[in-house]
Amino acid sequence: MASVAQLKAALKEALEKKGALGQIKARIRTEVFKALDDQSEPRPPLTRENFLINELIREYLKYNKYNNAAHVLTAESGQPEVSLDRQFLVKELNIVEGTNGKSV
Repeated sequence: MASVAQLKAALKEALEKKGALGQIKARIRTEVFKALDDQSEPRPPLTRENFLINELIREYLKYNKYNNAAHVLTAESGQPEVSLDRQFLVKELNIVEGTNGKSV
């Protein structure tokens, strides 16, 4: 019979292979942030400019597969869970996409 340490190691390895361990850690960080967030000191209103900047950052994070960081950014910044369409960002900000650009 396997020891508890062996079972833990096997479970950790399985979760890492699936990519689930990083997601679980990011979710825990998000929930800890929410629990510690000082609601008595409200955030400044999210301006249109900051909203678009946050969306660009989130697009960058998702493009580079930094999904955990994108999830934490969304929670911390107050961005809506649903991202803006990439083509909307391109059009709104007059971005010229290079040949290496691709949608997320």
